[in-house]
Amino acid sequence: MAVQISPSILAADFARLADEAAAVPNADWLHVDVMDYHFVPNLTLGLPVVEALRKATATPLDCHLMIADPDRWAPQYAEAGAGSVTIHAEAAKAPIRTLREIRLLGARAGLALNPATAVEPYEALFPEIDMVLLMTVEPGFGGQKFLDGVLPKIRRARELVQRHGGRIWVQVDGGVDAETIGRCAEAGADVFVAGSAVYGASDPVAAVDGLRAAATRAST
Repeated sequence: MAVQISPSILAADFARLADEAAAVPNADWLHVDVMDYHFVPNLTLGLPVVEALRKATATPLDCHLMIADPDRWAPQYAEAGAGSVTIHAEAAKAPIRTLREIRLLGARAGLALNPATAVEPYEALFPEIDMVLLMTVEPGFGGQKFLDGVLPKIRRARELVQRHGGRIWVQVDGGVDAETIGRCAEAGADVFVAGSAVYGASDPVAAVDGLRAAATRAST
């Protein structure tokens, strides 16, 4: 699996989202953090912004739903044109039904796990997902310090993915930058969400290229 970089628009200028999307033409995805002030103590953006952004960029949208009722809302993000929709294991009440509906609507289905949530109890859901997202900070806010304690979980997730044929992507989100991305790649991650490391850089294109190169070196 080739390295993929998904810049998080949580670190972008919300007043200029179309321009910020255009600033990273070499990105594989644009990571869209949806927060509802219930599942996490922050409020960001929702369906209308995703619909508008979909029209403004050809880069596929990677929607990460940090919300209290993903079973209700996740399918609507797929309908809005998201290329990938990720729900949290801790919030979903009917994960199999929801993951299947996301796929049925044409998007990739992802399952996210908070730092303290073990991956093993959710192995039974692996046939229903295209990606497992491991939070490497507590969800809710950008700019947090990477939690090295999640590295063993990344390795374990990669082992479980291999057991299921290796087709599932392993994404990491939180504190990913030029210093930490190599450790994540070495542990088995192949999709990397980076916010401040990209949008806080003077040259976002170069930042994406640098992150990709660092992860590729560590994973080979």
